[in-house]
Amino acid sequence: MSNTQISIRDRIATVTLSNPGKLNALDVQAWRELTRIFTELHADDELRCVILRGDGGNFAAGADIEEFPAVRSTSEDGTRYHTVMIAGALHAILHCKHPTIAAIEGVCVGGGLELASVCDLRIAHTDSRFGIPINRLGFPLAPGEMIGLLHLVGPAVTLEILLEGRVFGAEEAMQKGLLHRVVADVPADVARSAQRIAQGAPLAARMNKQLVRRLSPAPAPLTETELRAAFDFLESEDYREGVRTFLAKTKPAFTGH
Repeated sequence: MSNTQISIRDRIATVTLSNPGKLNALDVQAWRELTRIFTELHADDELRCVILRGDGGNFAAGADIEEFPAVRSTSEDGTRYHTVMIAGALHAILHCKHPTIAAIEGVCVGGGLELASVCDLRIAHTDSRFGIPINRLGFPLAPGEMIGLLHLVGPAVTLEILLEGRVFGAEEAMQKGLLHRVVADVPADVARSAQRIAQGAPLAARMNKQLVRRLSPAPAPLTETELRAAFDFLESEDYREGVRTFLAKTKPAFTGH
């Protein structure tokens, strides 16, 4: 079971993802906790900055796939899992009025990369690794999870990451526009960045965030038909094959059905 921890010092909040036995994979409880925590942090006018990090030398390995047979066993459950659980947490982080920093060490893949993509700054260790290898699991990236990555790196890089499903290093992530800095000491560099932010005018920082969101192009919302179609994969044989073989640690054989 994952555990999401929070500490506040000198008007800087640190949110720590902790599920070290699974590289900080996020279960349903973790997604709910992130939504609650960032909603509460958003309302705290005393704060100046929020750091999101992982425990035990990794950022996050994405959603806890071992839960999928239980939480995504039907199309209805799967749609709710993505549109409420995961998209809700990403929305809470993206719309937090305080500047946010993703402190990335080790693995930052799948849902972990989605979390980092909706933070304002991303500072990573030289040995960190990135990717969204869900093509091996037989399903696409949900719309509410794609939008942060798409806005960050654009359609070409988003498609490369999703279609190839590679896991790549920090230098390549920097070249793709996923990162702001690659450093040897993430905690120290992130602490300095947070302090610089905290020393600035909080109202100005919050307005900068608000204006960037307002002035950035936004796509029209998906229609109900488009949204339903995005989750048709939950009824596919390929999805069941992908999850089954992942849990069994065997190679999938996808058929396109």
